[in-house]
Amino acid sequence: MCDVNRYNDIYNEIKKLTKEDTTQLILEAPTEEEKDFYAMVGDFFLQKKQDECIARNVF
Repeated sequence: MCDVNRYNDIYNEIKKLTKEDTTQLILEAPTEEEKDFYAMVGDFFLQKKQDECIARNVF
């Protein structure tokens, strides 16, 4: 069984990434799979911010 607390800590750390951090991770990732992963992470958090803006009627 996985250590849920460990993955929760990883998630909370990833949430702190800025757009610039995500770009750097993508550019410096050693494999295409890792580049794709970081791009997906960046997209996920961007979508969450967009959802928040839509919910507050901020366009």
